[in-house]
Amino acid sequence: MTDNITAGSPASDTSLPGDGYVGDPAVRAEWDNRYAGRQQLWSGRPNGALVAEVAGLTPGRVLDVGCGEGADAVWLARGGWDVTALEVSGVALERAAGHARDAGVAVRWVHAALTEAALPPASFDLVSAQYPALLRTPDAAAERALLAAVAPGGVLLLVHHAGMDTQQAHDSGFDPADYVWPSMVAALLTDEWKAEVNEQRPRVAPDGGAGAHHTDDLVLRARRLR
Repeated sequence: MTDNITAGSPASDTSLPGDGYVGDPAVRAEWDNRYAGRQQLWSGRPNGALVAEVAGLTPGRVLDVGCGEGADAVWLARGGWDVTALEVSGVALERAAGHARDAGVAVRWVHAALTEAALPPASFDLVSAQYPALLRTPDAAAERALLAAVAPGGVLLLVHHAGMDTQQAHDSGFDPADYVWPSMVAALLTDEWKAEVNEQRPRVAPDGGAGAHHTDDLVLRARRLR
């Protein structure tokens, strides 16, 4: 998976927040260890579905959920978006901030879990969640947090690896039933929303990086009407 979860108040521009992480320490430690194990975990290029779906949108405020090492956040900022990037791993955020500095762009970094982040409601013109590792809860907290962040007229773009949601639990401990998938978010859409895209399609994958072996995407693009 390409992402994580996070919470806390945003830090301005390319500065990093202090150690004010809000969320499950075990989740943070798991992702910190994963990032620390490799000098670079992802490809360093923006996700293909994001590039395709954002092409016709007017830049505004965007929330990048599970920003990882920052490739999407930097690409969006270069395109004129006002970017807030959310991530559980402090190791990943340090790398992301370095990439933003190198690119000469400003990003607000939030070190927190999505459900703990205290983000301003209904305030983002685009909420992008690319392959997020969002844990499922009985109250659908993560799904509702994604929807709640979108401003009227704005778009939620949720992309995930096709087929993973139907897999059996792995011996490694990964159980798809523990995570949020696009169908779960789509099921919560009311008449205040219009599903503009809800499909499986071939993945346009950046070369290299973890997850490059996945060949198909699930893409949910929903617009908040009011």
